[in-house]
Amino acid sequence: MRDFLDYLRTSVAAKVVGAPEPQVRTALVPSGTNLLGLLNHLTHVERSLFLGEDVTDWQATFQAAPTDTVADVVARYRSSIEEANAVLDRCDDLDAPVPRPQSSRAAPSVRWALTHMVEETARHAGHADILRELIDGSTGR
Repeated sequence: MRDFLDYLRTSVAAKVVGAPEPQVRTALVPSGTNLLGLLNHLTHVERSLFLGEDVTDWQATFQAAPTDTVADVVARYRSSIEEANAVLDRCDDLDAPVPRPQSSRAAPSVRWALTHMVEETARHAGHADILRELIDGSTGR
């Protein structure tokens, strides 16, 4: 399951790399969703689920800071994945709780966390496909 998650993570990051400003942060659908915000959101989900970081306003995670560049957001996402994978590398029981380094909340099982992260990443990868195509016609994986 982790290999599939890593495939999805790579795919969603690839949709953001090379996307032009300001379109990468422009809402192209009525919900206000934008390409850079999707990757920013996934970064927060990774950090919450696997590292135990608290998120007080999930809706706010769908917007990158105005000073963030595409490179900043992609680098932060990839760094979060590395940290999350370091936690997962210590897991040998899918039914055990995720051994998050910090959290005031109870941790879900590793199986639940991986399944949720696959679902979350795949869902937003689909959104990213559509947004990137609307931005510059880029399609693919």
